[in-house]
Amino acid sequence: MQKPFAGYGRLSSIYFFYFACLGALLPYWSLYLKHLGFTAGQIGELSAVLLATKIVAPGIWGWIADHTSQQIRLIRIAMLAGMGTFAMVLLAHDYWAMLIVLAGFGFFWNAALPQFEAATMNHLGEDKYGYGRVRLWGSVGFIVSVSALAPLLQSHGIGLLPWAILVLLSCIFASSLLVQDKPGLAAHDGNTSLLKTCLEPSVLALLLAAFLIQMSHGPYYTFFSIYLEEFGYSHNAIGQLWSLGVISEVLLFFMAYRLLPKFGANRMLVLAMLLTALRWWLIASFADTLPVLLLAQILHAASYGLFHASAIYLIDRKFSGNIQGRGMGIYSCISFGLGASLGSLVSGYTWNAIGSSGVYMLATAIAALACFQYVWLAKPAWRLGRHDGTV
Repeated sequence: MQKPFAGYGRLSSIYFFYFACLGALLPYWSLYLKHLGFTAGQIGELSAVLLATKIVAPGIWGWIADHTSQQIRLIRIAMLAGMGTFAMVLLAHDYWAMLIVLAGFGFFWNAALPQFEAATMNHLGEDKYGYGRVRLWGSVGFIVSVSALAPLLQSHGIGLLPWAILVLLSCIFASSLLVQDKPGLAAHDGNTSLLKTCLEPSVLALLLAAFLIQMSHGPYYTFFSIYLEEFGYSHNAIGQLWSLGVISEVLLFFMAYRLLPKFGANRMLVLAMLLTALRWWLIASFADTLPVLLLAQILHAASYGLFHASAIYLIDRKFSGNIQGRGMGIYSCISFGLGASLGSLVSGYTWNAIGSSGVYMLATAIAALACFQYVWLAKPAWRLGRHDGTV
């Protein structure tokens, strides 16, 4: 196996703490909101506003990054502001106060990751396939966080959650102090058109696929813990199931540097979407059957890990030089912003109307649609017969 590049540990530490914080938010935040007395619809709205800031924030911060070439410095500013804003959660217990605080926090929180993804690709240089080896530490951080918090919240109560998140936010900031900016290989290319790139059929198909796949994750990220509670799973069991999904993700990221050049990023993307549809169908139909639920969680390796590793590689190839920051920002806006927030809203509004299992069947259809449109729209690019790992 190839040796890690210089700065591997420092970059990995930011991913570790960033996704450790996400490991506190995703499985447990809806339970915290439920603890405060919010309804299913309100939980969906509050989760959606946190995600919806990804529609605006990455683009704004990406524009700043492209014009200043100071991605790491922007990450530090975003994390400091995010800590100060999130601290107000401790005082916000009614709906509108919580909505305002989460909107402010989300604007800073969601600004950091796209720019760190761009900074990481710059540090990788020619070894773009090595992204997974760095990103896997984010998954490890997620697992550690979910596993450690489960027994703490079980014994001390869900009210401990905001304090744990504040500690992790401070760790992200501290880790960012150890990393410096590095110009990208294509930084000299100042004539790349952002609009022209976005209108390429293969890029449109990729962005639409990212939007739909993240939309299909809406009921998972917002209601999976509540869904499992309906079937009698304990907080410890729920935490372990979340961890299983991310363990499989770690293994995928570890293997991505071999899978992508061997089979091609486009083919891996299609496989990921097909397995995503299968995953939601299994959760919708067999949540009360533990072995099947375990298989569904293992498929997180495809629905998130394989899809994201393939998509990041393709986005980095298409958006380079003076549009790199905005390219990563657009990907984040459309997928983790618009797609995830819409998925959260739809799942919240339909949870009682069509039933929890029905919501996951809807997610199955959305994931299948993502795959169909990508094969249809990106098909011309497949005929090029490139040997660069994209076909």
